Formats: sequence, C-alpha cells, structure tokens
Amino acid sequence: MTGTKPIWVTDPAVLERHLSSAPERVGLDTEFIRERTYWPQLALVQLAIGEDILLLDPLAPGITDALRPLLLDSSVTKVMHSAGEDLVAFHHACGAVPAPLFDTQLAAAFAGIGAGMGYQRLVSELLGVDLPKGQTRSDWLRRPLSPAQLEYAADDVVHLAALHGQLAERLQDGERRAWFEEDCARLVAAAGNGEERWPHLSFRASQFLDEDSRVRLLRLLRWREQHARDRDRPRSWILDNELATDLARQPPATPQALQDTLDARPKAPRKLGPQIWKAMQTPLADEGQAPPAPSAEADRRVLRQLQDAVAARSAELGLSDGLLASRRRLEQLLETGQWPDSLAGWRRRQLEPVLAPLLPKPLPAAGATV
Repeated sequence: MTGTKPIWVTDPAVLERHLSSAPERVGLDTEFIRERTYWPQLALVQLAIGEDILLLDPLAPGITDALRPLLLDSSVTKVMHSAGEDLVAFHHACGAVPAPLFDTQLAAAFAGIGAGMGYQRLVSELLGVDLPKGQTRSDWLRRPLSPAQLEYAADDVVHLAALHGQLAERLQDGERRAWFEEDCARLVAAAGNGEERWPHLSFRASQFLDEDSRVRLLRLLRWREQHARDRDRPRSWILDNELATDLARQPPATPQALQDTLDARPKAPRKLGPQIWKAMQTPLADEGQAPPAPSAEADRRVLRQLQDAVAARSAELGLSDGLLASRRRLEQLLETGQWPDSLAGWRRRQLEPVLAPLLPKPLPAAGATV
C-alpha cells in the first residue's frame, strides 16, 4: 500500500465532510459475506477520494444513508473492479447502485489487455505493483478488523485511480468506448433486476425430463427463488437442486406422500411441505411460454458452430476471447429461442448477421416481445 494511512469511519458526519466537495471520480470496493444469506451482507466499503482512503463500517448506524448520495451522484464516476456482486450488495444495503460505473476489469477486456483479469494481476500488468492476496477468506463481519485486513482492504482501492487513468486513455472515444459504457450501464441495471425467468434451463437434468416434469421444476424453482429472497436465505437452504429435480420427476401423489418424502431426506425442508405442495400444484401464468429443454446432440453441433462464428467475429473486431459471447450466453440463445439480455445492444448488432443463419429457427426481431 502507499504511505497513506486508511481512515476507519463509523461516524456519518466524518463521511459527509469528506464528500462535501464531490470529486470527479472515486474508487469503490466492498467486502461482503454471503454464506448464510440470499443477499450479500455488506461488511466493509472501501472508498478512495483523491489521496484519502476511507474504510467505511456499514454496520455503524447512518453510514449507508450517508453513502447513498454519492452512489446516486451522476457527476461522480465510480471506478470499481469486477463490480457485479458489489453492485448487488450496494443495492441491498444502501438502496442505490453506484453510477456512472467504470469497471476496470471490463475496460481491460475492451482495451485488449485480457478478459476476466483479476485486480492483482491487472495492477501488476499496468502499474508494476505486486499486491498480496492473504485476506481473501477473512471474516469481514468481525470487529475490530485486524491490521492485515485493513491493509488488504485499502489495497483494493488505492490503485483504482491509476488504473482508470491508463484504461480510459487506451479506450478513448469511439465505438469501443461506447460498447464499454453500454456494458457498464447493463451491469448497473442488472443489480436491481428480478429473478431469472426460466431457471430450470440451467439444470442439465431438465433435458431428460418430460414436459410435465419440466413445468413442475419451473414452478418449484420460481417458488424457491421468491421464498429465499423474502427470508434472506440461500436457495439451497430452502430446497436443494437434487430434491427439486426428484420431486419434479416423480411427484408425490398426495400432500402426505410429499411429507413422507421430505421426512426421509436428512436435509429436506420438512416444515415447508405444504408450501412445496402448493407450488407444485399451482400453474404459473407464463409456464406455457417456457422454452423446451435442449436436445443434446443437435444443440451441441449448433453450439460448436456458434462458438466458431463468435471466435471469428471477435478476431475481426480485435476483442478478447469471451468478451463478445461466452459459451453460456450462446447456450441461453439456443435454450430460450430468444436473444438473451446478455447479448442485447452492441453484441446483438455484431452477432446477429453471423449467428442467425446458423440457428435452427428464426428468432424474434430486435425489440419484439415474446
């Protein structure tokens, strides 16, 4: 870390004084815990303002409220690295998402340095500084935090301004910068979005289920998602994937038979039997629109063709591998028969001409509703 000593902040008034004259940019990071909850528990916020490094304690009364105006200030660029889950943590704890966002991991990919590059490696590549990695599994909710934790946390933001300067210069203005800004805006929007519409498609087992079983699985997963959110518990604590699939494949004939099944499984949610039964029996308004499960061999062939086409287009554009479209995004395209949100905007404009001829059936036009 630099010679600047980080400032531990538990008093909202101290934070407000540092924010009284808004800078053009700040560096932001968080530490959070998500082992026993659905939502990430914000445990620490690291804030770099000029030469000052503030370590904000979000467990202290008033800190998240004092931070919210900065997060919402559209005149201040928030520089973060791999910000996805941090944005969700801010959304849940502060009721606001940092915007406008400059994600240095995304910027490195668009600048041709490399996709998915970690913070430590990027700092080393661009700034020649080697950072330690020793506190990645720390308990960030404990108080007081150790000196080693505080130093590690400060390191996570102390170099963001320098990274921003170099990466912004490499991107400059033009088409690539516009694509980057579109991706950052999509990250911000996604932090407050709802649940995935077709969660059953991510289950490999769904391709081996008949139509009725797939519908039951969709009903169970939709119920699980809402129950986990409402009670702030991990999805697997509500209903694990294996049990959900088994219930969808071989549904108990009566509520008592369901309860017997739950009682026979050591980690099954025995007290939730009535709710699970109701979820399995209650039709969803849109379940008739659910896309069919992929047919394994045919889709594998098409998927390989799509991947080859994406690789060729990426090379033409000079983009890092995986930035234009990952395998999972292409699988979503095949599974749903719709352009997923993750391939919208500039990606769709670049990909549709080369991918559309390879797809088994025409997809809806841009802007069409399904």
